[in-house]
Amino acid sequence: MAKNKFFNEFRAFIERGSAIDMAVGIIVGSVMTSMVNSLVKDVIMPPIGMVLGNIDFSQFFIVLSGGEPGVHYNTIAEAQAAGAATMNIGLFLNTVVSFFVTMFAVFLLVRIMNKVRVNKMVTRECPYCKSKINVAASKCPNCCSAVKPEKTPKEQSSDLEKSLKKITKIAKNKASKIAKFTKASR
Repeated sequence: MAKNKFFNEFRAFIERGSAIDMAVGIIVGSVMTSMVNSLVKDVIMPPIGMVLGNIDFSQFFIVLSGGEPGVHYNTIAEAQAAGAATMNIGLFLNTVVSFFVTMFAVFLLVRIMNKVRVNKMVTRECPYCKSKINVAASKCPNCCSAVKPEKTPKEQSSDLEKSLKKITKIAKNKASKIAKFTKASR
């Protein structure tokens, strides 16, 4: 009885589609993170370091304490092996640049998705003031003239919505097969 309830809850969770959306978001996020980190570390920071006098930002650090007095360490690993406490400024700068590149990429993605989305509000021209108003409006919000509302055309599903419906249908089918299999194996 408890197993059956558990599988029913799991099936309902999958059927909602939020599990698939969450999985896709996590996968895309992890791939994007590694791509942005490589972009910052391997493409953006080397030219900046070259312009600033051949500085390798990943090895830009300050020795705070410890280590051998008067010794210059070339890498963070050398300094830490000698027992020095370091402030890793270059690694922090790489992380900050990665953050801004990621945020810019997300901004561009959202901006593109907003342009691709189907415009939900269908407009027409007000016969009196010639401004754009909603098709279903009975009064112009600009000139306050009474206008006759029109019927809105049936909305077309976008390709993204159609694909999500297909994926959801496949997931529901697989969940029902899993439920049948678990019942049969008892």
